Amino acid sequence: MCGRYVSTRSPQDLVQLFHVADWRPEEALAPNWNVAPTNEVWAVLERAPREQGHDAPVERELRPLRWGLVPSWAKDVKIGARMINARVETVHEKPAFRRAFIKRRCLLPADGFYEWQQAIDEATGKARKQPYFIHPEDGQVMALAGLYEYWRNPEIQPDDDPGAWLITCTIITTEATDAAGRVHPRMPLALTADHYDAWLDPHHQDPDDLRALLTQPAEGHLDTRPVSTAVNSVRNNGPQLVDELPA
Repeated sequence: MCGRYVSTRSPQDLVQLFHVADWRPEEALAPNWNVAPTNEVWAVLERAPREQGHDAPVERELRPLRWGLVPSWAKDVKIGARMINARVETVHEKPAFRRAFIKRRCLLPADGFYEWQQAIDEATGKARKQPYFIHPEDGQVMALAGLYEYWRNPEIQPDDDPGAWLITCTIITTEATDAAGRVHPRMPLALTADHYDAWLDPHHQDPDDLRALLTQPAEGHLDTRPVSTAVNSVRNNGPQLVDELPA
């Protein structure tokens, strides 16, 4: 699974990296070295502007979405805390994800992600969980394959009320490869740049073609390093969380 990741690039950088046509400076998110479920996260997506109707040309947007997908049919947003990941093997079949897989796909920019491994504390002899930061060897941003969904809050009547709609997202995961596989059997699936356009295009709706885009994460070129257990608490943040522990 992927339960924490790092996203520190500025929106200005992301706009350039992903060739975004539309973003709103007032929605800017602060750099986050400990992104956790239900946090607001950057997402790159393509959709027709709401005010222009569904027949309008799609635009590539950079938007903050809430991490933890809430299906449109959900009765409560709390379900989102259990929907932070979607397995690539079944994402096209599961009721919570299959409609979004066909129509509402996104990219979630990340510097890297955290996974945990059971270890023995040498001082106490007790088992503990050792966090690792896993990231591309070349330091490039990871474009995590994601899905997004709209949820209508039934307690708010006017459709044009900003609080009437919640947009949430999930990260697609796959079997871990390379360095990540030595830490944890699953990992988030990152797309290569040549697949961005096809993945984001909402008119591209063939399930087999879409699944073919989901290949080896980061082309297998990942690095991993042990980091402080401070990352275990969502209250901790800052660049020190990704510093390598001394040998």
